[in-house]
Amino acid sequence: MELLVEKYSAYAVAILFCVIIVFIYLRKQKRESKQVEEKIAKAKLEGLYEPVSLHPVVDEGSCIKTGACIAACPEKDILGIRNGKATTINASHCIGHGACFHACPTQAITLCIGTEKRGVELPHVNQNFETNVPGIFIAGELGGMGLIKNAVEQGRQAVDNIVKTLKKTHQATYDLIIIGAGPAGISASLNAKKYHLKFLTLEQDTLGGTVYTFPRSKIVMTSAMDVPLHGKVKLSETSKTELLEFWTSVLHKNTIVITQNTKVDAIVPENGHFRVETLSGEQFTTCAVLLSIGRRGTPRKLGIPGESTEKVAYRLLEPEDVSGKDIMVVGGGDSAIESALLLADQNKVTLTYRGETFSRLKPKNSAKINEAIANGSIRVMFNSNPVSIEKDSVNMLSGTDQQELKIKNDLVYIFAGGELPIQFLQKVGIQITKKFGEAVLKHK
Repeated sequence: MELLVEKYSAYAVAILFCVIIVFIYLRKQKRESKQVEEKIAKAKLEGLYEPVSLHPVVDEGSCIKTGACIAACPEKDILGIRNGKATTINASHCIGHGACFHACPTQAITLCIGTEKRGVELPHVNQNFETNVPGIFIAGELGGMGLIKNAVEQGRQAVDNIVKTLKKTHQATYDLIIIGAGPAGISASLNAKKYHLKFLTLEQDTLGGTVYTFPRSKIVMTSAMDVPLHGKVKLSETSKTELLEFWTSVLHKNTIVITQNTKVDAIVPENGHFRVETLSGEQFTTCAVLLSIGRRGTPRKLGIPGESTEKVAYRLLEPEDVSGKDIMVVGGGDSAIESALLLADQNKVTLTYRGETFSRLKPKNSAKINEAIANGSIRVMFNSNPVSIEKDSVNMLSGTDQQELKIKNDLVYIFAGGELPIQFLQKVGIQITKKFGEAVLKHK
């Protein structure tokens, strides 16, 4: 009898122990779910919950809550666990690493562009990066892949596919003309060299594309990437200058020269190939074209009197060379915030934004601008718009009552985003479609 009692007592202790473990686990899960719900509520309040570009979508039926997606994400609080399933939190912070997609053991994550409510305009391309115009391909930011690693990979893959379609004999001067020398264009140029193609790379500005327009001290977040003719390279944290020096070194090593400050005006089909025309009047013929230009295209302007004067700029290249000025920065996105913070070190800065509060900022930028507002190093004007720019001042409408103000000013930096080069693409014949939550990367 005593043995039986001891036996059942042991069972009871084991069961009690299991119950305690389950209780602790469930309580921990409930607490974590509550924390995620609070983060989601905060993200919705700050305008960070809705994605603005490429983002993960979780199939709750397939999710088994391993947390692998959260651990793999290089950013913070993009994903979280709520009620035992992965869910998005600050979706607008996602920049398309795709690490969560590859880390999920049950393939429960799909990378999508746009949402049911907010569409994103993108040129039509197939899985080989070819547009609806045979012979014209698109890679990188223009196609929706803004992350440097993804752009590099797309540039490489696009050329892999172009090589398969090239005619063995053609009448054009070049096998391939690459338009744009950002990460995708540089990668494509290196891969074209690897295939011994006769190619030409044209860049309307300077080597680096969008990367070149970053403020000098901006940190560019990248993960390991496979660069043609160079191999694997990991630059987890690097400045714009270091990244551009890397690109320059690799191109120089492989004797590739980028034709800079050459803007393409038209791409015209002609006798089975294309004629590429530049604004300066040059013309080139090519069998294939790869567009690796940015989505921003031409900087969006305010359309106000005085905007065309020399004191107005749309990008900040050398912030350390600007000092002792009364500066106005227009915009409420990361580029505007980062530029205002850099300029505030040596100048008096006013940041004007048409909204009531900043939204969709990276966490570090949000913390830094709030600190700058608190210590008075930057003057921020919400609900405000410049209405005209004069030699020594800017005329504003500010506040809920749109009060007229005149603010002393030496320089104006406008960061109002950019306009997708739709007219250029449509002129070429490329179809533009609006993506409403469509999958860009999904498991087969």
